[in-house]
Amino acid sequence: MTYQHNPASPSATLTVPDPYRDRVRAALSLAAAGVPVLPLRAGKVPFGNCHACTDNACGGRPNMKAAGPCQCPAVCHGWAAATTDVAVLTSPSWARPWREAQALAYHPGGAGLTVVDLDNADAVTWARTALPATRTVATTRGEHWIYQGAMRSANAVRPGVDIKSRMSYARWLGTGTGTMTRLPAVVRALVEREETTTARGEVVSSSPSRAEWDRSVATGCRHTERFVRTGLERGLALVRAHTESGAGSQAFGVAQFLAAQHTACPGPCGLEALGWQVVAAAVSVGVPEPYARRAVTNGLSGSPVGRVS
Repeated sequence: MTYQHNPASPSATLTVPDPYRDRVRAALSLAAAGVPVLPLRAGKVPFGNCHACTDNACGGRPNMKAAGPCQCPAVCHGWAAATTDVAVLTSPSWARPWREAQALAYHPGGAGLTVVDLDNADAVTWARTALPATRTVATTRGEHWIYQGAMRSANAVRPGVDIKSRMSYARWLGTGTGTMTRLPAVVRALVEREETTTARGEVVSSSPSRAEWDRSVATGCRHTERFVRTGLERGLALVRAHTESGAGSQAFGVAQFLAAQHTACPGPCGLEALGWQVVAAAVSVGVPEPYARRAVTNGLSGSPVGRVS
């Protein structure tokens, strides 16, 4: 099947298998509307960097926190790969990621938007009483509330609530319902509260306990259960060994290593469950949970540790 898209480039042509037709069509439609998009691999995370961009050796994308020189045509640098350029989206470098993609994502900040990611029913209940109504999109476990206006991204600003805008991505799950409204001060205040320093020695952990990894959440993993558990336990031991300092950076490294083990799996591999166990290990030795979550999320997505968002 050959899909042709006209708005930005009459000659743009992308050949993809039929099962991916709707995803590619949605990506090109969003790009035409000014929304930067990128494919996600198994585990709902971005594709890893190419060899030339490994460990951010290229300097990073110009639109990242610290401007870099990288003009790599591949889907590198996580959220920063998101683009509205049809020539890039339909290029040979993006053909394999589109074939292997398991989901479509977009960069809210690049479109001038902020997504309040409500991860569970309790968070949705809170939002309905604390936030102004706006466009909402149903997710697997909760809702995305989308506002006009961009801001700094932050995870775990309160239990079950993440802010996705600049330097982050959000899954595209449809147009949603309701009228989109301007980004309110109450949402900006959530990030200001997240930046507040806690008392010395206090461990910040407000999220409910998460289920540990087991085979039931890794039905598409090509590894044996023993292999996965051995790698996880070794990683957790490394994090817990950093009782004085460095546990956050170690958590990033462990998450990055775990994600790399599953790049060839058809998925799902239960990376989110693995990630939560790494977060818990970091919190147990004193890392504030918001930082631990950002470090692990970036590790799973292949983002550089210095660019937590």
